[in-house]
Amino acid sequence: MNTVLEQFRAAIETATATHQPLQLRGGGTKQWYGQQLVGQVLDTRPYRGVIAYDPAELVITARCGTPLAEIEAVLAEKNQLLPFEPPYFGPHATFGGCVAAGLSGPRRQAAGAVRDFVLGAALMDGKGQVLHFGGQVMKNVAGYDVARLLAGSLGILGLILDVSIKVMPQPFAELTLRFEMNAVDAVRKLNEWGGQPLPISASAWYDDMLAVRLSGASAAIKAARVKLGGELVDAIHAAKFWQGVREHTDPFFADAGPERALWRLSLPPITEPHRLPGKQLIEWGGAQRWWITDADAQSVRSAARQAGGHATLFRYGEASAGVFTPLAVPLMRIHRNLKAAFDPAGIFNPGRMYPEL
Repeated sequence: MNTVLEQFRAAIETATATHQPLQLRGGGTKQWYGQQLVGQVLDTRPYRGVIAYDPAELVITARCGTPLAEIEAVLAEKNQLLPFEPPYFGPHATFGGCVAAGLSGPRRQAAGAVRDFVLGAALMDGKGQVLHFGGQVMKNVAGYDVARLLAGSLGILGLILDVSIKVMPQPFAELTLRFEMNAVDAVRKLNEWGGQPLPISASAWYDDMLAVRLSGASAAIKAARVKLGGELVDAIHAAKFWQGVREHTDPFFADAGPERALWRLSLPPITEPHRLPGKQLIEWGGAQRWWITDADAQSVRSAARQAGGHATLFRYGEASAGVFTPLAVPLMRIHRNLKAAFDPAGIFNPGRMYPEL
């Protein structure tokens, strides 16, 4: 693997010297996420493999080019999983891409986001230097939390070489319940249940149907089922449904396209559904709303802002509107300073997050 690292370093040093941008890419399954992609492709997949895995410590460390499926297969052998249930969006998803994109699936509601489980990372910066942050166990993680800063950075700070992630045991049991109710009632119920000690690991509402997944000890699930009521969903259909929500293969997402953008709204869970054109899927106990609409970007972002949240143009739509919510001047200054510190020549994925970075 040292040969691969030297190849990476040579490419980065050349790009820095000539001020030519590099496009960091693993399996390319999230290539559409973010704004423009420019520069020569630096393929991370040759740098692959699990470096260390300690099931007792609940930590796995792997290289950036390792297939995400390989990571999850290794964990499954020990009845463990990635708690944030990351979407693949294609069979060739890599571990580094998973962290760089920072996307989480249905279990995010109960477990947390990608960044919450990053313990440490190694990064190759714009000078070809290898920098190490954090550690491989919780007690060794100290200092500035740069490792977690990499989660969702879309590769603009540098080439993520390897990452240590905290994992969790698979739940002993799971079942899914279904309820017929409108969006307003669904949001109110989800917030009511969220304040109770219920083993809810995922929720999703659309087309007047609310699905709730329970995960944990068998006794806790049985008690919750009695308390909540609802209709039990067959295990096979439930697994297919949650996989569809995770990977956007559910029929809901089929309506998104060139004429109707797919927006992701991050809102306070108590926010009542917006009455704007299009269709919505409500996840994470009400905190995440997928919205397929032909409404203009200003209307969508205004609605999110008025509710105390923000909106991301996840797929399709007018790129000129910007994928991510514009940052306030002080926050943009912080982003620029971070970019300059790690990538002084501005070669890594320039413009992918914001045109200024």
